[in-house]
Amino acid sequence: MKLQHKSQANILQKLGIKKLNPMQEEAQLNIVADHDVMLLSPTGTGKTLAFLLPIIGQLDEDCEEIQVLILVPSRELAIQINQVIRDMGSGYKTNAVYGGKSGSKDRMELKHRPAILVGTPGRVADHMRRHTFTTEFIKTLVLDEFDKSLEVGFEKEMKDIISSLFNLNKRVLTSATQGVEIPSFVRLRDLKTINFLKDGITKLKLKSIHSPSKDKLETLAKALSHLGNKPGIIFCNYKDSIQRLSVFLTEKNIPHGCFYGGMEQIERERALLKFRNGTHQIIIATDLAARGIDVPEIAYIIHYQLPHRREEFIHRNGRTARMNTNGTAYILHWKDEQLPEFIGEPEVEELSDAPLPKPSKWKTLYISGGRKDKISKGDIAGLFFKKGNIKKEELGTIELKDDCSFVAVHARIAIPLIQKLNNTHLKKRKIRVNVI
Repeated sequence: MKLQHKSQANILQKLGIKKLNPMQEEAQLNIVADHDVMLLSPTGTGKTLAFLLPIIGQLDEDCEEIQVLILVPSRELAIQINQVIRDMGSGYKTNAVYGGKSGSKDRMELKHRPAILVGTPGRVADHMRRHTFTTEFIKTLVLDEFDKSLEVGFEKEMKDIISSLFNLNKRVLTSATQGVEIPSFVRLRDLKTINFLKDGITKLKLKSIHSPSKDKLETLAKALSHLGNKPGIIFCNYKDSIQRLSVFLTEKNIPHGCFYGGMEQIERERALLKFRNGTHQIIIATDLAARGIDVPEIAYIIHYQLPHRREEFIHRNGRTARMNTNGTAYILHWKDEQLPEFIGEPEVEELSDAPLPKPSKWKTLYISGGRKDKISKGDIAGLFFKKGNIKKEELGTIELKDDCSFVAVHARIAIPLIQKLNNTHLKKRKIRVNVI
């Protein structure tokens, strides 16, 4: 059965967007024109929607093969873009492929061809070698955060992929940094650059926090107390540093999540999920979290360890002060430590005495049913209100996955809810419910 394809006005209405911003409007005009496009804009300004809207508008609804390939540097970004396309409700099928996900599951899903395929270069190249799908009908290629893909060593895979795309007539490259050399194998044609980086992020404040000792843990705890119960990211350079900070915050009874490359994919996804729905107000992360991942509007970031390069400093700072909101980036450093030139001389933040952040009022429940079981957010909300007998304000964010769902509920009712709902039926399916 053919899906009904939605107009751009319908899509924007579904997303709750009244008007595109100037960058998105200019991107739209250029992407539908007859030239390749490089879109440069700060993190958080809506680049994903900027390229998706015009690309979806040009899809051939009679074609039953993949028409658009979007390459991204991380699993999280693949998952996020795939979700944005679904949220748009355009009527076109999309799939995401990435490492850490079963290859056989990919192949099963790709038997029913999506119009848009989102993936990391390594996994997409692997599918091409296996001839999982034909590239004959792929007319549009998007390299999202292309500078990061080149940086993390995907050049060979990207070269192999692009050389297999014989019928490309549109290339769209996006980034939040400029000055990256584009390899010749991308085969750019009549490139038009849209540069909104010059606008900068005007609402970002940059401040420094002085630690009296080289070991900054106690100063970090004082800083978190000073900042209060607001969502924020603490950036570190290494996995070992994150683990050390996590042990310290656990000892202080400060709830938090962790996010770095060495974690299992499911743990990374759940850390972001709990951060989005408010179960955790704090997440400790490497630069993996600095690029285009789906996190809420956050009040602050803390550079517990400074990145080695100015570009990563910009990307980290772009996680706060997104779109039309304010935010502050704090540099936590030993008082005698020399800061890199690209930092400048930020204003010093004097820390006040305050109690440690309170535990979140939310807990996250896992439900063993999702989209593939024809379960909707409305079905889950109905179950919680009727069988769970909870109030509207006790139900938080609901996130649907293909084979499961996650629901934020008030922490005090989490255990009673599990007792009421575990092993009950939802859409004729017996479901398991537990806390994650």
